[in-house]
Amino acid sequence: MKKLKAIFLITDIGFMFYWFVTLFHLIPQNLLFKDYTNSILVAWNWSFLTLDMCISITGFLSLYLYSKRNVLWRKFSLISLVLTFCSGLQAISFWTIRHDFDLLWWIFNLYLMIYPIFFIKRILCDGLDGGVKI
Repeated sequence: MKKLKAIFLITDIGFMFYWFVTLFHLIPQNLLFKDYTNSILVAWNWSFLTLDMCISITGFLSLYLYSKRNVLWRKFSLISLVLTFCSGLQAISFWTIRHDFDLLWWIFNLYLMIYPIFFIKRILCDGLDGGVKI
């Protein structure tokens, strides 16, 4: 659980940080993805807000439940991990369709796609015994 806890904190705080800097237009111009100010891409980007906040809420909730030894932590962890994978997949799919490759944005979204796979497997397989070992 130590690894998952650390990754949840990094990811969930990262989402909140991203949306804060996005709301206040604090991302430096040279780090913006292609066509960042295009109204369709602005809407596309903001369409992730609800999904990303659901990821953070379920991630934080799972950590809280784990600290209270409540077995529901596994279910909320699984929800958070699946939603995280979906968030990364949607962004990568979109940029693939557009033939748009920006290493910085791809790295973050590939991270969102890849790390959950390892923990989803562990929660589904190890989770059947009801223990708390991740």
